[in-house]
Amino acid sequence: MLEKLHADDYVLNQFPFMRDELQYNLIHLITAIEGSSALKTPDGRMLFAGSPGHNAWLWLSEDVTDEHRLMLMKELIGYHQGTVLPGICGSPPIAEQFAKLYAEVNQLKYHAYMMMETYSCPKVIKPLKVKGKMIRAERGHVELVAEFLAGFSEDAYGTSVIPASQLPAAEGMVMRGNLYFWTVDELPVAMANIAYRSPRHGRINAVYTPPVLRKNGYASAIVAELCLILEEENREPMLYADTKNSSSNKVYKNIGFVESGPIAEIRFM
Repeated sequence: MLEKLHADDYVLNQFPFMRDELQYNLIHLITAIEGSSALKTPDGRMLFAGSPGHNAWLWLSEDVTDEHRLMLMKELIGYHQGTVLPGICGSPPIAEQFAKLYAEVNQLKYHAYMMMETYSCPKVIKPLKVKGKMIRAERGHVELVAEFLAGFSEDAYGTSVIPASQLPAAEGMVMRGNLYFWTVDELPVAMANIAYRSPRHGRINAVYTPPVLRKNGYASAIVAELCLILEEENREPMLYADTKNSSSNKVYKNIGFVESGPIAEIRFM
């Protein structure tokens, strides 16, 4: 029997979920979104969280038997009968098994969209001799943020979008007060964002440097500064990175991030 998973539910703050919490940090965020579908088993060994129009996340404790895991997945698919899930995220074997079952039941196809590595930063290594300083993005920066987000979309997803389409997202990020620029001679040269703070972690995203300004250490410098902010809050910095992007993965490792588990993103068609 599946039960409602609430924001700040006790199962999110105890083992066994906490053992895998880094990989599944987004479950904290999704459970707090109005209209989300967030479910758990009574023993807290399976958690599911999805919001309308976005990929869902599925976690199962490693001590769940193969037979029980199959039963739970079938129950979860039955619960969502008539609901179209855009995709599923989770550890590669869990995401793959669920995708196969869900696609069969709903007569869909699926494909592996992205393989991500979860990174955590136990102790940041601040890069030396990088020119410039960090500033918080302000309302006057919204159009520039939209340009950077368009570039980020191209880099991260291979999707070409016009900056104007990113204005609502840019404004939201600026107004939340967690978006920062690295600047050199007052010119913004790189961007990064603290996307979400869960009880024990702070997730960084939207790390972007325009192509002509790369190889100067700006991304390393701004991410390191955000890590220091989170360390002051007693939160461990973390982020997700596309495993195909070797450059960004190298940047994160050089400033103290360590691999903390793979996540597969699978989409339905």
